[in-house]
Amino acid sequence: MSSTTMTIRVSTDLKERLDRLAADTRRSRSFLAAEAVEAYVARELAIVDGINEALGDVRGGRTIAHDDAMAELNAAIDAAERERR
Repeated sequence: MSSTTMTIRVSTDLKERLDRLAADTRRSRSFLAAEAVEAYVARELAIVDGINEALGDVRGGRTIAHDDAMAELNAAIDAAERERR
């Protein structure tokens, strides 16, 4: 796997906490920072991808009105409660 260098600014407090974590885990600051950025980017891209997919559904007319969705949900809840009794 290839890599590249990136410089970021962080608060003094964050750098000190990263130093502590690096020492306690016997990992380099670089390793821990790269791991954190990887997790953050993966999470944020999943959110952005979901939003973009939803916007595509809106543009494609693949939506349901809120009142209709709530009516269907309430009907399912009512049916489940009836079965439970």
